[in-house]
Amino acid sequence: MIPDIEIARAASKRPILEIGATLDIPPEHLLPYGHDKAKVSRDFIAGLDGRASGKLILVTAINPTPAGEGKTTTTVGLGDGLARIGKKTAICIREASLGPNFGMKGGAAGGGHAQIVPMEEMNLHFTGDFHAITSAHNLLAAMIDNHIHWGNEQDIDLRRVVWRRVVDMNDRALRDVVCGLGGVPNGFPRESGFDITVASEVMAILCLADDLNDLQRRLGDMIVAYRRDRSAVYARDIKADGAMTVLLREAMQPNLVQTLEHTPAFVHGGPFANIAHGCNSVVATRTALKLADYVVTEAGFGADLGAEKFFNIKCRKAGLTPDCVVLVATVRALKMNGGVSKDALGSEDAEAVSRGCANLGRHIQNIKGFGVPVVVAINHFTGDTPAEIEAVQSYVAGQGAEAYLCTHWADGGAGTEDLARRVAQIADAGGTQFAPLYPDEMPLWDKIQCVAERIYHAHEVTADTRILDQLKEWDSLGYGHLPVCMAKTQYSFSTDPLLCGAPEGHVVPVREVRLAAGAGFVVAICGDILTMPGLPRRPAAEGIRLNAAGEVEGLF
Repeated sequence: MIPDIEIARAASKRPILEIGATLDIPPEHLLPYGHDKAKVSRDFIAGLDGRASGKLILVTAINPTPAGEGKTTTTVGLGDGLARIGKKTAICIREASLGPNFGMKGGAAGGGHAQIVPMEEMNLHFTGDFHAITSAHNLLAAMIDNHIHWGNEQDIDLRRVVWRRVVDMNDRALRDVVCGLGGVPNGFPRESGFDITVASEVMAILCLADDLNDLQRRLGDMIVAYRRDRSAVYARDIKADGAMTVLLREAMQPNLVQTLEHTPAFVHGGPFANIAHGCNSVVATRTALKLADYVVTEAGFGADLGAEKFFNIKCRKAGLTPDCVVLVATVRALKMNGGVSKDALGSEDAEAVSRGCANLGRHIQNIKGFGVPVVVAINHFTGDTPAEIEAVQSYVAGQGAEAYLCTHWADGGAGTEDLARRVAQIADAGGTQFAPLYPDEMPLWDKIQCVAERIYHAHEVTADTRILDQLKEWDSLGYGHLPVCMAKTQYSFSTDPLLCGAPEGHVVPVREVRLAAGAGFVVAICGDILTMPGLPRRPAAEGIRLNAAGEVEGLF
């Protein structure tokens, strides 16, 4: 099997100006980063107002397993398939975080013959957007401590500084730290910690802001601390919002690249879906919709996280209406949901597939609950048998949906043509009746319960009095209209990562709540999920190196 990196490296890429021309982007509005990637200028994007929008297609998946699902690979393959059948298509995905790349999950550019290139740059530093976000976030952190050091004019209570620092790497040693040690010259000692950059509210804001003015307003609205009288201190009170906007000026412009088959792809922003809202930027999605007839985007992890947040947060905030959802599943992953261990996946077991389809069925019904048509894509592996594939297709038919076998990993866009035709037909029919899960006016605790009960099928949601009182206070302060962003394990509908399938009647414990006033949502941290991941026992970084030719080895 040829590694993904070798397939990507052998690609015949077109100059990025040619890719832009397929979307009618004039060359003067592309800001090249080398020959194969560019940012799209804000002036060009501003001039698109008033244009009709294309059809929006969301790709999501069942809950991830060690067997693999291939959501991004399917996003790329479907985009290439739509282009092959003559549709003017663009793809929108997130940028990759260095943490998973050097940890366990891997990259975010697709795989096999359904990849976005340049793959190596995309999975490493790319155009520097994540570094800009990290710098802007940590500038604010430094200015908070500096403000306290030089007299604390805002009367910040050192025990109630809620703005942590970030780094784009998995590093468990930084979860909880004490800063300011070393005496008077180093400021006031206090407890703090680090999150990974993709969990930063600055990342969320960049992905939800309309333009630079909206970006600065949202940055200023971020709550960074509380005074002794419990009143909020905002980033604008520290006078950090202007400088942060300057650091993010170029990062706000979406990045244009291409697939192996030269389909245009916008890659911008990268919040995780298990600890943030899991979608690429609104700016990139809106730009693509103005330039293409069909836009294929994705939301992170399983549909219980990524799709739910895409619908309840991104679409609600940006006024987007999805026309069709493609739900990705693999025979291998369904077998694992049916109780088969990873080392036994090579043996045919249609009964286990049928048992595991309960997970798939739960996602199908959840998506239908938002009023959006759904189609299942079976991401094909070479060991899948006809009986196992038939088991999936039969089950999906019983759920009132259709399942298409897709071979895009091996065949590129040619392997998704049947799926592409059906998706285009559904999108063109205009049958979507999209509506978010809950109304804006519902209280915050009720929204958390609504997601847990209707999406996770939980029996109960628990939280201590401190959390309930905090949510009531935010309701009374005018934040009750915000959507909720659930942070929980991606591996299960429950908060137990080992509970596969479609569990019912479980309990969702809410451990902490955070108000992201600038981004415009409230984060509910559930179970044991952490906003700063750690590296695994054998991190991928151990096998990554440069060879004698100066090429990267071990990167997927």
